[in-house]
Amino acid sequence: MKNNINIAVKVTFIEEQSRPSSNQYTYAYTITITNNGTIGAQLLTRRWRIQDETGHTEDVIGEGVVGQQPHLQPGESYQYSSGSVIKTETGTMKGAYGMVNDEGERFEAQIPEFILSEPYTLH
Repeated sequence: MKNNINIAVKVTFIEEQSRPSSNQYTYAYTITITNNGTIGAQLLTRRWRIQDETGHTEDVIGEGVVGQQPHLQPGESYQYSSGSVIKTETGTMKGAYGMVNDEGERFEAQIPEFILSEPYTLH
C-alpha cells in the first residue's frame, strides 16, 4: 500500500504537574509515526479530539507537531512527545495527521483513540 502510516502511542501520568484537588490531571504522551508505505510522505497538520470523563471535548487543530513537519521515507519513523491537561482522572484522545505523499496526494493518517489514565485506575 502506497500510503501506510502506523501510529503508536505511549502515555505517562505526570503526578508532579497534576493537582487533583483543582481537577487538573496532566499526561505526557510519546507518539511514534512510521511510514510503512511504498512512498515518502510529509506530515503537514494535526487534529486532536480530547475528551474527559464528563464528556467535555476539546479540539486541537494546527500545523505540524511540536513545530515540525517531518518527512518520512518508506521505513522511517519520527517520534515526539507532547502533553495534555484534563479535568478528570481519565480521558481519551484521538485524531488524525494530514499528510501529503511525494506524488502530491493528500491523505489522512488516523490516530487511534487512546486512554489518558493513571496506572491501574481502569479495572
